Amino acid sequence: MRSLRFHRTGPALDVIRLEEADVPTPGPGQIRVAVRVCGLTPADWALAGGLFAGDLPRGIGLEAAGTVDAVGANVTGVEVGDEVFGPVPFTGPTAGASDHALMDVFFHRPEALDPAAAAALPMAVETAHRGLDGLGVCRDTAPGLTVLVHGAGSTVGYAATQIALRYGARVIATAGTRHADALRRLGAEVTGYGEGMADRVRELAGGPVDLAFDAAPVSNSLPEVVRTVAKPEDALTMSDFAAAQELGVRFQFGEEGHEYHNHVLPEYARLAAEGDFSIPLAGTYPLDRWREAAELSLSGKPGGKLVLQVR
Repeated sequence: MRSLRFHRTGPALDVIRLEEADVPTPGPGQIRVAVRVCGLTPADWALAGGLFAGDLPRGIGLEAAGTVDAVGANVTGVEVGDEVFGPVPFTGPTAGASDHALMDVFFHRPEALDPAAAAALPMAVETAHRGLDGLGVCRDTAPGLTVLVHGAGSTVGYAATQIALRYGARVIATAGTRHADALRRLGAEVTGYGEGMADRVRELAGGPVDLAFDAAPVSNSLPEVVRTVAKPEDALTMSDFAAAQELGVRFQFGEEGHEYHNHVLPEYARLAAEGDFSIPLAGTYPLDRWREAAELSLSGKPGGKLVLQVR
């Protein structure tokens, strides 16, 4: 089968190759899917660069939608031919950017939800939900809170904005012009990035915001985010871990007790199928044009989710 993977670590465009690989066999608790669509994320390029180092070769593509074509032992509730979506394990010799992929966490794809829209959900929704929960924004606490989502034009930020709004928070979002109007239609108050961002946010909020969620790519903006809150621990970043440690900001992967929140994916898949939730799609590329998608992703300004059409 065709698979995007790397045999050594380094810059993603230098080490990732589209090549032939063995079709994987599902183990206990796993299924195998014939991949229809695979979502790309910055984590793919970080893995190629050496994050979570392990045995090589390794595959990329950490979220997918496809058709079940094999079921391992002790798997219930799914049959060959079912349409599913979900995160893809990142430790094996192949992953989601392949003709076939293994999954040990998977959910039925609603019939009304396009495969590309389904494949866009796992990383953005899980990361956003887990981060907001760690920050203290959940169904019980959100009403009455004013929450800043910094980097609301990113896929994680766009998801976090919608989740916080659904929970009843007042959301102030920072975003570029590409997604500003859409975020306003969702119900967020939007201001731009750059110089004076903290002052603009505090003016909108009438003082410091209660909590700040940083979903922006690393850009040296975390000090400005800290200026929007009363104290640094009222902010949490999903990206700039080094600056967080210097500034006293919380960061998700530095805290214990935060399990992955994949359990929320069926709810948001249902909402997406009903037209009440979305992740912006920036482009769909055939698997053999993966390099174009990777270059756009690595530019830091993809404009939304990039997906690979496998079949």
